[in-house]
Amino acid sequence: MACYTANWDPLGEEAFYRKFELYSMAWNLKEDLRDCLVAAAPYGGPIALLKNNLRKEKSPGSRPLLEIYSASGVPLASVLWKSGQVVQLGWTASEDLLCIQEDGTVLIYNLFCEFKRHFSMGNEVLQNHVREAKVFHTEYGTGVAILTGAHRFSLTTNIDNLKLRRMPEVPGLQKLPSCWAVLSQDRVTIILLAVGQDLYLLDNTSCSVVTPPGISPHAGAYVQMAVSFNYCHLALFTDTGSIWMGTSSLKEKLGEFSCDFRAPPRQMVWCTRPRSKQRAVVVAWDRRLLVAGNSKECIQFVLDEDSYLVPELDGVRIFSRTTHEFLHEIPEASEEIFKIASMAPGALLLEAQREYEKESQKADEYLREIKDQNLLSEAARQCIEAAGYEHEPETQKSLLRAASFGKCFLDKFSPESFVRTCRDLRVLNAIRDYQIGIPLTFAQYKQLTIEVLLDRLVLRRLYPLAIKICEYLRLSEFQGVSRILAHWACYKVQQKDKSDEEVAHAVNQKLGDTPGISYSEIAARAYDCGRTELAIKLLEYEPRSGEQVPLLLKMKKSQLALNKAIESGDTDLVYTVVLHLKNELNRGTFFMTLQKQPVALSLYRQFCKHQELETLKDLYNQDDDHQELGNFHVHSSYSSEKRIEGRVAALQNAVDEYYKAKNEFAAKATEDQIKLLRMQRRLQDDLDKPYVDYSLHDTVYGLILDGNHKRAEQLYREFRIPDKRFWWLKIGALAEREDWEEMEKFSKSKKSPIGYLPFVEICMKHHNRHEAKKYAARVTPEQRVKAHILVGELDQAADAAIEHKNENEMNLVLSKCTAATDSSVGEKINRAKAQILKK
Repeated sequence: MACYTANWDPLGEEAFYRKFELYSMAWNLKEDLRDCLVAAAPYGGPIALLKNNLRKEKSPGSRPLLEIYSASGVPLASVLWKSGQVVQLGWTASEDLLCIQEDGTVLIYNLFCEFKRHFSMGNEVLQNHVREAKVFHTEYGTGVAILTGAHRFSLTTNIDNLKLRRMPEVPGLQKLPSCWAVLSQDRVTIILLAVGQDLYLLDNTSCSVVTPPGISPHAGAYVQMAVSFNYCHLALFTDTGSIWMGTSSLKEKLGEFSCDFRAPPRQMVWCTRPRSKQRAVVVAWDRRLLVAGNSKECIQFVLDEDSYLVPELDGVRIFSRTTHEFLHEIPEASEEIFKIASMAPGALLLEAQREYEKESQKADEYLREIKDQNLLSEAARQCIEAAGYEHEPETQKSLLRAASFGKCFLDKFSPESFVRTCRDLRVLNAIRDYQIGIPLTFAQYKQLTIEVLLDRLVLRRLYPLAIKICEYLRLSEFQGVSRILAHWACYKVQQKDKSDEEVAHAVNQKLGDTPGISYSEIAARAYDCGRTELAIKLLEYEPRSGEQVPLLLKMKKSQLALNKAIESGDTDLVYTVVLHLKNELNRGTFFMTLQKQPVALSLYRQFCKHQELETLKDLYNQDDDHQELGNFHVHSSYSSEKRIEGRVAALQNAVDEYYKAKNEFAAKATEDQIKLLRMQRRLQDDLDKPYVDYSLHDTVYGLILDGNHKRAEQLYREFRIPDKRFWWLKIGALAEREDWEEMEKFSKSKKSPIGYLPFVEICMKHHNRHEAKKYAARVTPEQRVKAHILVGELDQAADAAIEHKNENEMNLVLSKCTAATDSSVGEKINRAKAQILKK
């Protein structure tokens, strides 16, 4: 700890920078990095090398070798390159490798050199070839910018939603730009390029000449440029050794530095940390590294090997054949604590804790000094914050012990930040391990979020570590363990060295009924890998039929899908499978399949009744279901046939089917309907009134109402209408047309089968008391009381009731009497009732 600041280098008076080793690289490269195409992903991401791609003289059989390593140099995968000439490599935000070829084709590989897909940058790029390319990241996603041999730029801001954009032409451009960069300003992607001493800005519609503010007119030609990690700052390097730094909008100058090197640098990147006032640029040549900022001084490092710079959110990663280092600005909390002769509260607390471990009384002196200034809480906060920025576990522990020691003397110090930092550091130390090789800093980890980190561990197939982190951080199953197990299962089904039975059993043993797990998704992955039987076995563990059925249909396991749909009891799901089968199978096979599934057949019939009547007819024919065929013809005669002839023909077909079904009642009823239709047609033609589609009852009633008694009598005889029904129909119709004479004549034609009380009721209904009295005299003795009551002859009703000695009839008459008008009737009945009681 005494030499902690030995590798600190001051840059002016405001900031210190340090460079420390992350890993000794394990890759044992024989080639120099300059002989390879190199791409390293940010946030401690993997490194891709395409070897032998740049050699001019190749043997006819030699092919470039694409290799992917972790940040510690541990090999992840390699493959011989069998496609076209690669111009540029780059990584997407989700750590897929982009290989941009000379013909404008972009091939996408995963971390393990497994091909995923490809896309083209357009015909113009194909014709003019790619000279230079850059991969960039914006809020829209991962983008690709292309410079063609025709000196034109094309780009897409999101490779997952490909929309190619051709940038405006630079007037008079006859050669390739000396340098160029992609900028993102106000959600618009633009290109800045340099041609000699001129700078051009290309946006969606125009090309404009720009001049950086405050740059010397003798600065020379631009040979290199760099954009900061967040696209806020821009650095320009000229052939006179001048480095201009400013905002990417080219509206403000932040500083300028003049170095002794005139040669164009191999790389130039920004090295900043969030919320820092210092702005620094790292410039790399073959054997020299220079850090320039706002001050006149700079920091220089000697490089023993070819090195590659990877800009990060809070610094720069530098790797070579043997080492991987990190260069960054010392955070403010660390600087306050570890700066020589610092009297910051964090520094005093760290010393107090050290002295306490030595059992020295100086610990009390340091503590008193902090407490006298009321800075003990600030001291603990500084130690916790500084611990997060440290890479070495021993330094982390020392700072956290000091913070823990200090907070013991505080009454109101929230432990949340301390506990959270301890947890985060355990996670960071685990992923920084040499075998894992993800050297995330605390700031990068917070920016990336734990969810994305877990995704990246899953992509590397580090499932046990990802699950341990989820359990340690107590993440919800759906957010953590379930999702990781699902990814593991999807990877497991791709392994071809084990049988379907073994893989399915292993997946089920591991996953069980874990919440959030979808066996259908795992089965879909198995099917995509060509393992159909494994997919079917995995679907047996899927509890949701709605997830099983679509995949079974996709796998052309229609019969199994139908069984699952029927088992589910979901009619919509059954309909889905049945309609799929209908489109997939020929008609005969389809009907035979439904015959074996009564539930599906019944549902399909219901569907056909509303949508496909002809198909329904074919189904009944195939089943020899004559009863349903008869019903079908009856229904179609009224729903689809407009002409009488067609309707009669359909009904005649129904008669034939009913006889085949041995349903004589339905056959006779249908024959009667045919006879009625024909007679109604004749009536309609003869009388010029609508009768078709009336019921037999309505037809007879209508004829009587119109005075066509003979035709009504004919229907009565033809259809053997019961006498009682016919008499009711006739007296009702005669009363409605007020043909009282005909009614009386009809009543005397023969003895009424319904009696004469209905005549009284109907007459009174039509307010004809005079006619009603005629029939009241003809009613049977049993109905006489009711008849007299209906016509209002209460006195006669009372006499009849008394004559019958019927107490119920007497009470009925009494209920109709009123005190004012019928008192004598009431007295008569009461006397009669009294006499009955005496006897």
